[in-house]
Amino acid sequence: MNVIEEFIDDLERDLRELGEKELPASVVGEKTMIKLHELDDVAYVRFASVYREFKDVNDFVSELKSLLSTNPQAEGRGRKTEVR
Repeated sequence: MNVIEEFIDDLERDLRELGEKELPASVVGEKTMIKLHELDDVAYVRFASVYREFKDVNDFVSELKSLLSTNPQAEGRGRKTEVR
């Protein structure tokens, strides 16, 4: 199974475990961001920039600073994932 399939399977499992028949899009978006943050910092920031509707570069920089403060080892390197 490739990384994308695993990501989707994990996300679906997490959402199903909530036990709700219907979920607001905001719950799906937040769960997606959490999963992306665990998987790949760049993918997380790219998704967050669209999902949170960053209006300018300051919003983007603020999110990056937040990311680096919670994950200092991410500075200077990116997590690499294999996509097939």
